[in-house]
Amino acid sequence: QVQLVESGGGLVQAGGSLRLSCAASGRTFSSYAVGWFRQAPGKEREFVAAISRSGGNTYYADSLKGPFTISRDNAKNTVYLQMNSLKPEDTAVYYCAAEEVYSDYAKTFDEYDYWGQGTQVTVSS
Repeated sequence: QVQLVESGGGLVQAGGSLRLSCAASGRTFSSYAVGWFRQAPGKEREFVAAISRSGGNTYYADSLKGPFTISRDNAKNTVYLQMNSLKPEDTAVYYCAAEEVYSDYAKTFDEYDYWGQGTQVTVSS
């Protein structure tokens, strides 16, 4: 069981950067695969990035590969999403999700056991 809290969102101008954090409370965080998802107004929730429990396997939405980087620090029970070269179309509520897994794979679909409350990212022109 794990609780997730996202932070780091806010208002940024186009071309700027933000680093989102997903802080987890739990005793076995290193056993959890973690994903980032986002949902813009009027749109379906979409996959952003995912990372395996060791951090050794990462996956990204095709359009975000390069500008966005997912990483984790299991010693700090935290997963990060570094977002560079932000565009207005990146505006959304960003969520992290986690699920305990039994091998080192990343999940790119949204069937996770645990979800955070979300953090708003707004990119202005």
